[in-house]
Amino acid sequence: MNILLILFASILTSNIALTYFLGMCPFVSISKNIQVASGMGMAVTMVMTLTAVANWLVNNYVLIPLGLGYMQFLVFIVTIAAIVQILEIVIDRFFPALYQSFGIFLPLITVNCAILGISLFMVLRSFGLLQTFFYGLGSGIGWFLAIITIGGIRKRLIFSKPPRRFGETGITAIIAGLMALAFIGFTGVASL
Repeated sequence: MNILLILFASILTSNIALTYFLGMCPFVSISKNIQVASGMGMAVTMVMTLTAVANWLVNNYVLIPLGLGYMQFLVFIVTIAAIVQILEIVIDRFFPALYQSFGIFLPLITVNCAILGISLFMVLRSFGLLQTFFYGLGSGIGWFLAIITIGGIRKRLIFSKPPRRFGETGITAIIAGLMALAFIGFTGVASL
């Protein structure tokens, strides 16, 4: 499969947040502030790309040759946790204001189902290393695009009065659903 097609499809038509609705916890809670959402989107993009490649390497050079394919979930989660921990240390050291604004959500990238989903999807789709890199990068960019877009929409909601019964989470879910419909419009162009 063409790597540019994989990149384009993972950003738009197979957007991990809007097609599969994975990674919705930070998507809903962090998207209130565009600057924080932007930082989180960059962190998730970096983690998705790094963990997809690392998990591909571990899967193809350790788990499969040793007949330990049944341990993918556990090993993938440990790899994700290690990469997130390293990223957390780097952000705390070099970007303390961004680290403070993330609060508890930065360590929660470890349990973000979108991160694990990328690694599992790359195994299911039998991607090669280069395809996995572009799939992880595109999925991260797609998640970043989705959280920034919903952040901008939620910022404008301050000036409107959505029905109170929906609540903040409910109206965010409705907006995400409408955004998903908009992204589905690209399906004829490319999809995975």
